[in-house]
Amino acid sequence: MSSIALQVPHQLSKEEAMQRIQKLLSNLKEEQKDIISHVDEEWVGNDCNFNFSAKGFDVSGTLQVNPDHVAITGELPFALSFFKGMISDLIEQKAKALLSK
Repeated sequence: MSSIALQVPHQLSKEEAMQRIQKLLSNLKEEQKDIISHVDEEWVGNDCNFNFSAKGFDVSGTLQVNPDHVAITGELPFALSFFKGMISDLIEQKAKALLSK
């Protein structure tokens, strides 16, 4: 396994940031159903544990919504570890766009 850890700053309220993240996860289930399956998320307060399969690879991680940033951690299967940098960059880019005002 290979780990990813990101902190994405935002200027939203925690509630707004959480709503945007929840909407994104919900949309992934529908819009990317040919690529992404078995999307599970469990929210406890501002913390979310998630897991999904992408093209047969299992990915899991956590999201923590803080007042000024969202902390994202994830575990990638060994086969995807070679793409860790590219995956981290893509997640960070998409998260910044999602959380911008």
